[in-house]
Parts: sequence; C-alpha cells; structure tokens
Amino acid sequence: MHNLVKANAWVVLRLPSDNLKVLQVIPNTPISLGKYGTFPSNLIIDRPYNLKYELVDRQKDQKYSDLRIVPASEIHADTIAEENAAANPVSDDNVIIGGDGVEFELVGENGEVIMRSNRETIDDSARQTLTQEEIETLKRDGAAAGKDLIAKLMLSHTALDEKTAFSLAKYKLLKTRKYLRQFTILPMDVAMMDYWMMKEKDASKIMEVRDEMLALAGSWANVHFSEDPENEHTDALNTSGGGRLLVVDETGGLLVAAMAERMGLLYPEEDQDLPTEFTGASEEAQADKEPTPRHQSDRQYRPYTNTNTLTLIHTNSQPNLSLLKYFNFNIDSPVASHPLTKRLLPISWLQLISPESDSLYSSPPPSATPEELSKWSSGKRGTHFRKKRRWERIRHIVSTTQHGDFTGLVVASNMDPISIIRRTIHLLRPSATIAIYSPTIEPLVALADLYSTSRRTAFIQAPPEELKGLSQAEIATWQGNEDFPLNPSLILNASVQSCRKREWQVLPGRTHPLMTSKGGAEGYLFTGTRVVPAGGKVEARGKFSKRPKAVDGGVGASKRVTDDTQEIANKKIKLETESLDVQTNGKPDVDMGI
Repeated sequence: MHNLVKANAWVVLRLPSDNLKVLQVIPNTPISLGKYGTFPSNLIIDRPYNLKYELVDRQKDQKYSDLRIVPASEIHADTIAEENAAANPVSDDNVIIGGDGVEFELVGENGEVIMRSNRETIDDSARQTLTQEEIETLKRDGAAAGKDLIAKLMLSHTALDEKTAFSLAKYKLLKTRKYLRQFTILPMDVAMMDYWMMKEKDASKIMEVRDEMLALAGSWANVHFSEDPENEHTDALNTSGGGRLLVVDETGGLLVAAMAERMGLLYPEEDQDLPTEFTGASEEAQADKEPTPRHQSDRQYRPYTNTNTLTLIHTNSQPNLSLLKYFNFNIDSPVASHPLTKRLLPISWLQLISPESDSLYSSPPPSATPEELSKWSSGKRGTHFRKKRRWERIRHIVSTTQHGDFTGLVVASNMDPISIIRRTIHLLRPSATIAIYSPTIEPLVALADLYSTSRRTAFIQAPPEELKGLSQAEIATWQGNEDFPLNPSLILNASVQSCRKREWQVLPGRTHPLMTSKGGAEGYLFTGTRVVPAGGKVEARGKFSKRPKAVDGGVGASKRVTDDTQEIANKKIKLETESLDVQTNGKPDVDMGI
C-alpha cells in the first residue's frame, strides 16, 4: 500500500463531525467539503496519509481555500496542558473553598468562583448572547478557520463559570466539531471500507460482516502470500503450487478484497523508476536503442498464473465486485498493472458444474487464416483477438478449477452452505482449511451436525451400499443420500464460532460498553479441515509397556517381582470366584474388598 496520496487514488476524509467522506483524488479538480469549504486536489497529492489539515481563509482574489497542516502540538494542546498541570500541582494550602453551599466549586485566591458543579444548572440557548444572525456573519467572514468563532461563543456564554470540567470540555468539543474546519486524510483499506459500509452505507450489502470476522476467516483459512516463481508461468496444467484459494463472495467484493490484501494482491506495486545514473545508460543511448521486434504470435500469447491466485465462484454471468473500484480495480476493464488482473479468476457455478451448458465455454470464436486476417480492418481484428483471448482464459479457468488441489475455501454467501460444500469439497487438497461466514447461526449448526463425531462413527461402521468399490476420488464427489447428506469423513475439527470487538467507556465507577454501538447480525463462522479417509483396516501400533525393572538387582529383587506377580494373580482368581458366587447363589451384596 502506498504511503503517500497518489493521483486518482480513493481516500477517506474524516470531518470534524466524525463523518466519513470517500472520494477520488483527481488531479486539477476542486474537492468540496460542504459547509467547511473547497480546496484544490493538488494540495494533497504526494503527501503522507494521517495528516490533519485546516482550511485557511480565502483571500479576495482566491477562488478556493488553501490548506495548513495542523501540528501535533496544536492537536494535543489540551492533553499537554493537563500533563503540565499534573507535573506542577498546586498545594492544598492555596485552595480556597467557597461557602455558598455549591458542591465541587473551585474558587480563586481572590474569592472569585472559577468553576463549580452544574448539578442545578440547566444549559439552554438563553445562556448564549450571540444571536444566530451574528454567528452566520462570523462564519461568512471566515473568522480564522472557526477558531475566533468558537472563542467568541465561549466568551459570550453567561454561565460558563457554572460548568464543571467535564461539561466545559463537552461544550468545547461540540462547538469544535460544528465550526472548526479541519479534516484528516485516511487511506482506503479493508478495515476502513468495512467501517464505512457498516456506519455510513447499507450494511446488508456486505452481509453485516465486521472487520474482526474477516480477519478471523482469513486466519482460519490460512490465507497468506505464497508465490512459487518456478511454477509461476507454465504451459502445462500445474496446480501443485501454493496459495490457490477458492472464494464464494456475495458481499460486493469485500471478502475478495480482504483475502487479496492478505495475499499481497490488493494494491498496485509502487513505482520504482530509477534515475539514469542507476541504469548505467544515458537518455540519448536509450533513445538510440532500437526496440526489439515482437512477432504477432508473441503479442497474442499471454502466460497464465498458477500460484497465489483467487478463484471466485459467482452466480451471475459477471461477478459483483463493485467495492473493488475503491482499490482501482474494475472487473469489466481491468488495468494490466494491477495484481488482481492476472490472479483473480472468476468462474460461474454453471461453468463449474456443467461447462458444456455455458455458451461462453462451448462456443469458441471462428478461426481465421493469416490471409483472411490481413484483409480485415484493424477494429475487426482487435475484436477477433479479444474474443479469442476471453475464450482461452475461460477454458483455462474451468480446467484448473475442475482439476482442484486448492489450499483453502472461504465463503460469505446467502446460499445454503451444505450445497456449497457438496459441490466444492472434492476441489480441496488434503489438509486444506475451510471458513464459511453466515449472519445467522442456524445454517452453520446444521452443517456442523453433518460432520459430527457420532455421524462420522455411524458412517464408518455402516457405510452406504453405493460407496462400496469406489475410489477415493469418486467417494469425494459423492452427492450423499437421505441418511448422510454429506460424507462426514471428509472434514475434521468442524466447529462454529464467533467474535466481536466492543468499545468500552472507561471512567471511574462508570466502565461499561458504549450504548451507541451498532447492533445487527452477530455473525458466525464455520471452520474445518479437509482430510482423506484412510483406506483399509486401521491397526494400532506402538511400544508396549515393559515389566518393572529391579533397582538393586540380585536374587532378592527377582524374588520380590515374582511374589508381586503371584499376589496379583491370586487377587484376580479371588475376584473371579466371588463374581461366580453372585451368579450361582443370587446374593445381592458381595464384599469386593481384596
């Protein structure tokens, strides 16, 4: 991810009201922040993230406002003042307690009340002497980016001396959020995208999946960067490389973005243009160098990537990845420099289950000879090669997906998870991890019950008749029956779990979770591990326990071991005799002491 704000990048602006504004930084265009003002976009390009800016008052000949970087000393001025006051405390002898019966009042040395309790104080609009017309006039005049306006509001408040420290800080914070023209530029990452969708947009579009659930799914699915340079680009069908993840996403691309971020595929690589002194050649030498001719067949050939890929299964003709546009990726017209262009492989359920029924897969473009191509126009030739490349890419994706050998499966879908597992379990390699998210717990509990220990034991002891004589590959593709909808021996450690982070208010005697936290679906995650059942009879092997060894050795030790063995045998015979008496005599109570 870039450390600087790049041109045409999507960023998040945190306004003084704590609202988020998502926009694209297009060069040479103004950025409007509503009532706070407008500034040119070029002022923030190539500047670091997480800086706080302030809109400076416009001059008469200026069309837009300028920006000023707010220093850290100004941002944390109140905290620094509190620390300085704590470092230099005032002795108790210099404090004068007032005598008018008001609790917690603070009085100066001259007897003037500085601050007191507001238990009996009602702060209404009548306490403010500035009228709304005067406030609007100050806002139009600029008033030093809102600072003078806030200062005049506090000075004109008639009951400011009646406020406690807490109420005074709260009053100042409210006026600061309302009138101060400052904002912070934040990067657009997966966590910020999820927070923005949950707070500002419609959370149901992302299935109400929270950031911690995305992190938990990626952790259980063992999603990480695993590129194999040796098997990166090969003509043969090779799926033995690592990092081949199978994804079912119905969150608008948020799940794909979260997994791509863990695999190092979400953000384009930073520019690494070296100057001429590092390349060892001058600009004239590079200009005089003739370009290497490329054959037409080489221009049409594009090797496919076999490792560190995301295979996305979708329901429609095109996947819904609308949220990936905020990471500068468009599935309809991808940019060649973006990592997802070569490593995101979309495939529909129809192409996976019955590829011959799909028109894009079963209808290759008509072939043409070089003589016919030379007679066509450039636009017709471009359309022909584009259709041919699309058909070859679809054939490649379908063949590699049906071959299987995926390292993990991550699902966030409204479909029945049982039907998803039934069609994808045979595509996973042994020890592959599975993570399925659902807003409700009922579908995941039903899935976990199909892989319970009791059901697996019943399946092993009395396997279905239709599985006899089948190979492991055929058993993995078994569609189940009424007693066993799924093969319970293919997944181990099936469990359902959940996690949720909560913000707490931490105050003396008032520590509790914030009451303003967002509700909605709790969200649950099914996890498991793909295994291959052992063939044949399983036999226990290991080292058997040996007889106790003699410590002191000699004849005495051997005799002691022999006596212990004889005593154990006598006890066993006595116990068998007493149990025989119970069966013959019918005595209800037997003394079992030995």
